[in-house]
Amino acid sequence: MGKPLFYEILEKPATSCIIGICSGIWFYIQKKNIGYQHVGLSYETANEGHHWRVITSAFSHISVLHLVFNMSALWSLGVIEQLDHLGLGVANYLHYTLVLVVVSGLLVLGMYHFLIQRFKIEYFRRVTAVGYSCVVFGWMTILSVKQPSSKLDLFGFLSLPISFAPFESLIFTSIIVPQASFLGHLSGIIVGYAIAWGLIHGMTNYWAVSMLGWITVVFIFSLKHSGAYDFSFLEIESVTDPSLPSVRFIGNGRTLQMNTVPVEGIQIV
Repeated sequence: MGKPLFYEILEKPATSCIIGICSGIWFYIQKKNIGYQHVGLSYETANEGHHWRVITSAFSHISVLHLVFNMSALWSLGVIEQLDHLGLGVANYLHYTLVLVVVSGLLVLGMYHFLIQRFKIEYFRRVTAVGYSCVVFGWMTILSVKQPSSKLDLFGFLSLPISFAPFESLIFTSIIVPQASFLGHLSGIIVGYAIAWGLIHGMTNYWAVSMLGWITVVFIFSLKHSGAYDFSFLEIESVTDPSLPSVRFIGNGRTLQMNTVPVEGIQIV
């Protein structure tokens, strides 16, 4: 007989919080009738300055089945939080989850750029990706390297050897769910191997907090710049000479002025 859910939640605090966040966002999206095109990541919107979508796309899901599949896999991978002896554990789980969200999103955009510019496949210009699978596939890959004897349990009845799970799941989802983002899942696997093999390493609390701080700054200013959300206390305008940055407070000291340099479908991940 398995452990009570309450004790499992205590053993997987970070995983439980992320599942709660994704579930809350899904509920909000459904309640407000927000479409995937408003939160998803695409090459076209990224070029328009919607860099905040790298974050929102990862935590958004378009259907309850999409949410349940990703969260079920994530819950099974929560065992990573207890593997301190393998260099994982709660702290590293949070550190590298942040890396997986950002780097896999950027890698997807890089793949889109290559396919559009090199092979002229315009389909990838407008295709929109949403979902947490990039991170799920990344952790699946890391666990397959760090502890290849583990098994991945899905929905409580499907068990896969973790050593083959990343590519088995990649093929399975591509066949069963035609809208599944092959490139999104593949990017998670690539970043996962980069972390597991030590190509991406050295994350500490300091670097994680610093990274989170910069992500927050870029997130807020890209929201403002793209016009997706009106931050009334921030005013962004260009200056006469764009090569000379200017940052100053005006009025009551709450308005920040600074110069800026301007910079068809759906896939679930």
